[in-house]
Formats: sequence, C-alpha cells, structure tokens
Amino acid sequence: MPRLLALGLAASLLSIAWLLNPPGDNPPATHISAADILATIENAPAGRVSDQQIRHIDAGGHNVGVGVVQRPPSTSLGAIQHHKQTEVYYVVSGQGTMVTGGELTNGRELDPDGVVVRTLTGPSAVGGIEGGESREVGPGDMVIVPAGSPHGFSEITETITYIVVRVDPERLVELK
Repeated sequence: MPRLLALGLAASLLSIAWLLNPPGDNPPATHISAADILATIENAPAGRVSDQQIRHIDAGGHNVGVGVVQRPPSTSLGAIQHHKQTEVYYVVSGQGTMVTGGELTNGRELDPDGVVVRTLTGPSAVGGIEGGESREVGPGDMVIVPAGSPHGFSEITETITYIVVRVDPERLVELK
C-alpha cells in the first residue's frame, strides 16, 4: 500500500509541474510505471547510497526529474546544497533524522562536468550543516527542499528509501 501511495504522490507532483507550464507550451505527458519504480528500488545496490534517476523530462518552462534514493544506516553523513534545483522527497520506507536549512559549512563545489551534476543535482556543493532544523522522517513523510537550502541526514537508523522529484527551472540536468 505505501508503494501505491508513493506512486500516486509522484503522479500528483508531476501533474502540478505540468500545470505550471507557460500557455501554449504543451509537451507530452510522461508515464512512470509502478514496475519502473519498483525495479529501480529492487535493483539498487545494497549497503551504499544509491541515487538513480528514472526520468528527467522537458516539462515546458522547466525540466522535472523523478528518481529513487536509498541510503543505508549511518551516523556519519554530510550535507548537500543544490544551487538551482528544488527537490521533493516522499519516504517509501525506513527511518532517519533529516537536517534542512542553516548554513553549509566547509562547502566544496561538485565537479560541474561530473556525472552527479550533469545527471542528478545540477550545480551543488557538499559539506556539513550548521544551524539547520532536524526532524525524524519515515514512511509517508514528505519534505520539500528549496533550491539553495542545505540538507542531509544526521542519522539513518534503518535503510531509507525515498522517491525524489527534482524541479530544474534552468534546465541544467541532462534529459533522460
């Protein structure tokens, strides 16, 4: 049942992005099947962070991507700050403490020509977070992370899997 809810949520978020298109700019809808999402979850490598983009499409005035992220249990985690891209997370399974906002500390820009920047995050920096807000997240929770907001997990107590919708207003990430 949580997977069906997650699929419905992803479809709703894509519908919202569709409604935000400028008048007269009507690209075709993109369908991401439950089978595609489940296969992505099931094929993720175990025991390490996995961030797999399922689709990244032209949605008219901006691009929108949908992917699945899995993170194993850990207490030693960093943060990331996407300069241009907003992310929406829907937790499918697992538990963790997510930290958002505050200031990125000891920031290091990701390689602008690297695969992560080109295919997932757009221009981003990694480091730590100072002064952010911590919250427990688990199945059914959603988090909207605006562009420029540092975010990450301070602890993951149980492997966490979440669907991520990435809004790419400057069309910086490669289409898929």
